[in-house]
Amino acid sequence: MTRTRLSPPPLAPRALLRWSVVEPSIRAISPERVVEFGCGQGAFGARVAVGRDYLGVEPDPRSAGRAAAAIEPAGGRVVNGFPSEVDLGDPADLVCAFEVLEHIEDDAAALDEWITAVRPGGRVMISVPAYADRFGPSDVRSGHFRRYDPDHLRRLFERAGLVDVDVVVYAWPLGYLLEAVRNRRDRRFLDENPSDIEELTAASGRTGQPGSRWLGLAIRIGTAPFVLLQALNRRTGTGLVAVGTRPVAE
Repeated sequence: MTRTRLSPPPLAPRALLRWSVVEPSIRAISPERVVEFGCGQGAFGARVAVGRDYLGVEPDPRSAGRAAAAIEPAGGRVVNGFPSEVDLGDPADLVCAFEVLEHIEDDAAALDEWITAVRPGGRVMISVPAYADRFGPSDVRSGHFRRYDPDHLRRLFERAGLVDVDVVVYAWPLGYLLEAVRNRRDRRFLDENPSDIEELTAASGRTGQPGSRWLGLAIRIGTAPFVLLQALNRRTGTGLVAVGTRPVAE
């Protein structure tokens, strides 16, 4: 019996803006084996896994279950746990983590750990929220420790030993409107629902994804002009995507 591959989960507006930057970069790298840390509910993983040896690692058990349902029909695998707790298998051509590093207090140590999962000559790709001075209620509710300036993120990659580092700013101008709405909403939520950062981090991977295919289609249509528009301005925005190469030992 042939297994039918399901359509990938729909993406929220900011994730669509991010995917429009991430997807061409992954195509250019053309990795055969991919490891994604913090794969959430699998919206990106279900897209990355197609035609590749893909492993998603997700510490939140509820999110991991939903990620498996989305990613396994695409041919990938999902394990529940932290990177240090699971068998990652052979070194990957690409290690990625989307909207994860800002949730980790010791981000330098996390990046050092992730790099060990990629082969020499392979790539590390991450996305994070942009600009420290934009830290607000939406970051607090999501369980973020920080946001990143482009130069800060570049130095973090280089100090970890990565080379040929490229940092792209995205989500102009729609990201500003999305953040303003979220900050207003999340300010009220935090006033009424105090939580610790671990609870907020775990919950962040379960929220924000459109609940239906029809809603996802409407979001994709509405966001499409902004996907094109953000390409006109790579100097400012609300998100960063960084790619670096693990050097080959001489």
